[in-house]
Amino acid sequence: MLYRKMPKNGDELSILGFGCMRLPVTEERQIDEPRAIRQIRDAIDRGVNYLDTAWPYHAGESENVLGRALADGYRDRVKIATKLPSWMIRIREDMDTYLNAQLEKLKTDHIDYYLLHALAGDSWDHLESLGVAEFLDKARSDGRIVNAGFSFHGVLEDFKRIVDGYPWEFCQIQYNFLDEENQAGTEGLKYAASKDLGVVIMEPLRGGNLGLPTPPPDVEAIWKTSPVKRTPVEWALRWVWNHPEVTVVLSGMNEEAHIEENLAIAAQAFPNSLTEDDIKRIESAGRKYKTLMKVGCTGCGYCMPCPSDVSIPGCFEVYNKLHMFGNVEEAKVMYAVRMSGIIRDGSPSYASQCVQCGECLEKCPQHIEIPDFLEKVAEELEDSELEQRVAMAKKMLNIT
Repeated sequence: MLYRKMPKNGDELSILGFGCMRLPVTEERQIDEPRAIRQIRDAIDRGVNYLDTAWPYHAGESENVLGRALADGYRDRVKIATKLPSWMIRIREDMDTYLNAQLEKLKTDHIDYYLLHALAGDSWDHLESLGVAEFLDKARSDGRIVNAGFSFHGVLEDFKRIVDGYPWEFCQIQYNFLDEENQAGTEGLKYAASKDLGVVIMEPLRGGNLGLPTPPPDVEAIWKTSPVKRTPVEWALRWVWNHPEVTVVLSGMNEEAHIEENLAIAAQAFPNSLTEDDIKRIESAGRKYKTLMKVGCTGCGYCMPCPSDVSIPGCFEVYNKLHMFGNVEEAKVMYAVRMSGIIRDGSPSYASQCVQCGECLEKCPQHIEIPDFLEKVAEELEDSELEQRVAMAKKMLNIT
């Protein structure tokens, strides 16, 4: 494992952080706790020392599971990062209420890296008006938090304003080779670093889309031109780690094979280690992906739950795969199986259920015009044979 320093405090952090937003789940969609704890502890035993969670992850259970995973001496070996749910704060007292509850859930007396969650311009202004600076100062002075930071999903202008608005130790931004000019982007990364902020990266694989084992044929052809053989995951992660301004890259590792691969990559991902040819090849792949992907969804789930029970991230995942790989029938079958609800609770979650209420628009950190895209999903993936595909899937899965 390689380590990089937080500029302001000198903490040596593993360049690979364990993201706890997508822990392994059972068939009932609950966290598979024994497996998740094994995965977390194995990663720590192999050098990972930065673990990231948040109040809403896994319907509030992620923090509880992480707290139990860090028993038996593991807590003293790591830095915990969790987040104040900024959209749930109505009064100043709410800030202390959530932080104190998180300390209890995580079974600790301090949070090493505490973030204001999913800031954009308006949410920062709201928290600032309620006295968030005083809250952070107090929580730092009484020892409940050690380092203050924020995660961001807005526009560059607001990002710079927030960076300058408080003496942060770090920030967390979405960054990958498709997002150089999206949200904070490369300019924001460099701006934060110029202010001596550590930078933690989320969504390095764009919701997993950049790490598919078999990439779109046109992208795979680009990777094959390299004399150095790398997996799509390695290309994407190495590109992020190539930036010396990056401190930690978060990965939502919920499969043992993913953990193995990420650990192996993290053992050799030095800054400025990619060649000029490598970088040009990645830029070419990025341009190709942008022509193929129809929706810039990362699968973060912030848009959920939908009042009409639409599985928004699920719909967009199938829709993007349809256009990346061009296999129409496979996509329609996948859509029928997943959105019919037959492998969950039987409740359908089709794109056509959208009533254009607009609630999701206020929540989406990617600022996607969700209702418009759901209409396109319904047009392309729901046809007269949809129910026939559902019936066929039920028969194959022996579901009555």
